[in-house]
Amino acid sequence: MERLIIHGDADVRREGIVEVDGEEKHLFQVTRNGDWHGPDEVQLWCIAGDEDELEDYEKRNFVPHWLDVTAVDAEDVTVTKRAGDLAV
Repeated sequence: MERLIIHGDADVRREGIVEVDGEEKHLFQVTRNGDWHGPDEVQLWCIAGDEDELEDYEKRNFVPHWLDVTAVDAEDVTVTKRAGDLAV
């Protein structure tokens, strides 16, 4: 599990699947920052991981401050699945 920071709007939401550096990651949480104040472009701060880490995320079996951080540009992210079934 890791913190994935996407610079720019990659048009992904919670329960989406993205590919970064050839590795598929499931997005458990997506927080959109920078719409009103902040950087020039939007940043998506995500908690991402493998599909088998979903149970650990749901039970909060991790410390958010200790997650590894990966920062990428939106152009470097390939969206496999945009969002979960209930996304609007």
